[in-house]
Amino acid sequence: MTDVEARCLDREWFYPFRLVSGRTVATYPPPEVAPVHTTRLAMLGAAVQAHFGDRPRADLSAIDLACHEGWFAHQLQDLGFGSVRGFDARADHVENARLAAAGCGRELRFDQADVHALDAASAGRADLVLCLGLIYHLENPVGALRTAHALTAENGLCLVETQVAPNLSGPLDYGHHTFVKPMVGNFAIVDETDETHGPETSTTGICLVPSLEALLWVLRKVGFREARVLDVPADGYEQLRFGKRVMVAARR
Repeated sequence: MTDVEARCLDREWFYPFRLVSGRTVATYPPPEVAPVHTTRLAMLGAAVQAHFGDRPRADLSAIDLACHEGWFAHQLQDLGFGSVRGFDARADHVENARLAAAGCGRELRFDQADVHALDAASAGRADLVLCLGLIYHLENPVGALRTAHALTAENGLCLVETQVAPNLSGPLDYGHHTFVKPMVGNFAIVDETDETHGPETSTTGICLVPSLEALLWVLRKVGFREARVLDVPADGYEQLRFGKRVMVAARR
């Protein structure tokens, strides 16, 4: 057993990495949560096929924002993307992603960067940008979606997966009862200030969770030509099947 494999096997992971030796690492999500990985992957694969069709995947590039341990970067490589790069705000996530890639015998690039600090000049643009499980942990989700748009190449695809809040709609007095604006969506505030040490939580503790209507509206307003909710497999993760989470495909 190599030192890298021993380090991979000596801890628990969020994702079920399969190492070069064929062994699979131990994971810590409970069994009822684990299907979120396979459901996201199935939806990702279907969206990639629908958007890119028979284009040579080796010519395509991808960026994984808030890449965590890098598992989806592995999946993108398996889907044939010629260039895959991951970014994460947490230094330990980047370190873990590099370790997992080494343990799985993959050459992938992972760098530490907050989503709000990225731009196309420094990160480049990609044909596919992933934004999975990120924006509902942010205090500035609109800014993150602006970044995602900036990093998505022309005619490219951005996939946003997030928890969503119940929607509010209707008229809103806007300075005077004779001047009324319609509510087009809303964000719910969630407090994670006591959980910022957690690997799957906010780095600031202030979280704005969009309603589906808000998410679709914002995606179009930041510049995406089209945004649509993806179908969920019949046996998919319950949060996605019941619309409490969504994956949206946004076309630039």
